[in-house]
Amino acid sequence: MTTGRATAGAGPWPYAVWALTRAGLLACVFKVVTVPGPDVTVDVSVIYRGWYEVLLTGTYPLDDVTWQYPPGAALAVLSPALLPFWEYATAFFVLVLVCDALVLGLLLYAGRRPGIRAAGAWVWIAGVPLLGPTVYARYDLMVTAVAVAALLAGVRRPRALGALAAFGALLKGWPALLLVGVRKGRPTRAAWTSAALSAAGLAAAFALWMPGAFAFLAFQRDRGTEIESLGALVFHLARRFGWEGRVELRYGSMEFVGPRVELVSTLALGLAVLALGWLLLWRLRARLFAVRTPAEAAFTAVLLFTVTSRVISPQYMVWLVGLAAVCLVFRGTAMTLPAVLVLVAAGVTLLEFPIGFGRVVASDAWGVTLLVVRNGLLVAASLIAARRLWRSTVPGRPGTEAAPGAVESQPSRVAR
Repeated sequence: MTTGRATAGAGPWPYAVWALTRAGLLACVFKVVTVPGPDVTVDVSVIYRGWYEVLLTGTYPLDDVTWQYPPGAALAVLSPALLPFWEYATAFFVLVLVCDALVLGLLLYAGRRPGIRAAGAWVWIAGVPLLGPTVYARYDLMVTAVAVAALLAGVRRPRALGALAAFGALLKGWPALLLVGVRKGRPTRAAWTSAALSAAGLAAAFALWMPGAFAFLAFQRDRGTEIESLGALVFHLARRFGWEGRVELRYGSMEFVGPRVELVSTLALGLAVLALGWLLLWRLRARLFAVRTPAEAAFTAVLLFTVTSRVISPQYMVWLVGLAAVCLVFRGTAMTLPAVLVLVAAGVTLLEFPIGFGRVVASDAWGVTLLVVRNGLLVAASLIAARRLWRSTVPGRPGTEAAPGAVESQPSRVAR
């Protein structure tokens, strides 16, 4: 029966553009098309494959400092076993493609609801290929699929959001931030209780499954300043004025080693603490919660922790693209400009890695310029997103703009 209202996202174009762009990504990872720079598929064919062999023996990679992931990451690394008729890397790429299609399907399906639109699906369709083949050669897209599913499910089912956020956190940590924007009162209690119970149960299961489930914590603690991070810009510029440090492959990434590196790493941790403090203050002060607030808060939180991190790997950008896509499925979202900045940053990231990575390692003018632009875009997106989140949810200040459809949180009433 015709309702007179066009279904958001209907028609063949989203599927056609997605299929065309993903065919291009597959051509890159299968080396039909060669992308300049280092071979990004080595992480799958060598590193992931090596971890796969160790995990099959019944233990986590206890002697490999490049294993810096929560225990759930083992599921992603072992997932190619679901397709035993293909070689490991081929099976991995196909599974990432399936997760990519799942995200598109979730965003388009959500677009059929009242007050929802297809813009988020287009952000995903465009944002993923802007990152180039790296996005298919890491398991971060799988984690992003879980995060997107959590936020969309949380619109009506806070407990589902909590359980999926906990599962995502045990895959790669950052999905725990999805819980920060849940409306206060009963939804918060439902989501956070579900997350706590799910995390505890899953963590115990992983610990019992194989020894070494939490050995990654020591490896992560020893990380330094990775050359693509915001703090690394200090040393890229300092090298041009005689700084005596160097770049080394450490803990699976290229890091700066030398004078004052430890100080800059400590300052980065301090900025992360400040970001956490701001999020806690926002959480305490926020009163107006709209249906899109959890997505906008999650997007803002992940932006803040990405720019303050000692490591900004190219694949981290897919987290932001996924969260930006969820924000833009909601009509009237305040995150349109930050989402656009993230999309531009994704394109610059491809120029920086893998295409210009040799120049980044060498700290030459072009490499440093790419980093300044990419990281500058992320800083701008973070500050704008934080300001807009505050203005739309915290009442009582001049210029506060309540989000359309926002509901004032009144814990005492909800608790009755």
